[in-house]
This record gives sequence, structure tokens and C-alpha cells, in this order.
Amino acid sequence: MNGKEELRYKLKIKRKYFVGVRREFADGAILDNFLNAFGQYDSFFIYNSFSTEADTKGIIAELLKADKKVYLPRVDGGKMVAVPYGETSKGAFGIDEPKGKPYKGKIDVTVIPLLAVNERGYRIGYGKGFYDNYLKDKRTKKVGLGYGFQIESFDEDKWDIPLDLFLCEKGIFYYET
Repeated sequence: MNGKEELRYKLKIKRKYFVGVRREFADGAILDNFLNAFGQYDSFFIYNSFSTEADTKGIIAELLKADKKVYLPRVDGGKMVAVPYGETSKGAFGIDEPKGKPYKGKIDVTVIPLLAVNERGYRIGYGKGFYDNYLKDKRTKKVGLGYGFQIESFDEDKWDIPLDLFLCEKGIFYYET
């Protein structure tokens, strides 16, 4: 196993055992931090939380309640696309993906899942490169979402796209990009 694979393994285990009241408290704090920081924006591309990822279902519900435009990711032919929130079905990785037509317009805020983030704003995802490929030609605020224990030290690869900030239950960490 290389360094990133070891970190992926370690953090999947940490997230698996981050349960109960601690996790509920953390997800509530993440929701509050997110709405305070980004409530004034109009459009959001946000992952549909799955398994042990930081919860986005509450964030999505609040954004929809506030009449914001919400887009979810879908993998089409090996590429990730943004699709307006709506009816979903299980995708290739067992994640609920939206069924509509891909959206190609501007999106204000993109919320990105991660297993780890370093002090320079680079993330370790699941290793498929979907978000890095999606983000390379997009002008959007890149927000990593996770838990405070996911901040780790590691070296990024030259193709990795840095986040603008990392938001967790402990607050918001901004990066120079």
C-alpha cells in the first residue's frame, strides 16, 4: 500500500467508528457552519452523502427549502456531471444519482466529499479522480466537507485540484489558491 492508500484505509475505519451522539453533533455543527457561510449563494453542486461521509442530506433539504438551485453528481461514461436535484436511482457505486439531464451552466458552490485534507487544501478522495477531472475547468467555490479528524499531512499529486476551504464541525479552514 502506498501512503494515500494507507490514509484512505485508516480514515475509512475512523469514520466507521465515528457514530452516535458525537456524529449527530458534528453533522449539526457542519450544517450550521455551512448555512452561515454559504446561505447567500444561489446554486450548489453537492454530493449525496453515502455510508460514513459527512451528512449532506440536511444541507440539501435546507437549500431546497430556501429555494436554492441544487445539483447532484452522476457518473456518465466515466465522467462526473452535475444534474438538477430530483428523482434518483442507484448508480455504479451504489450511490443515489439523479436521473435528469446534465447541467452545464455556472454553479456558485461545489461541495466535495473527502477522506483526508492536508494543510494546503488538497484532498484525498476515493481514488477515481472524478472531482479533480470535473473541477479542472470550472469556476466555482470548492468546499471540502468532512470531520475535523480528517485533517492529515500528506503530499498531493501534481494533478490534484486544491480546495478553497475545508468545512467541518470545528469551523472553516481557508486555503491560499
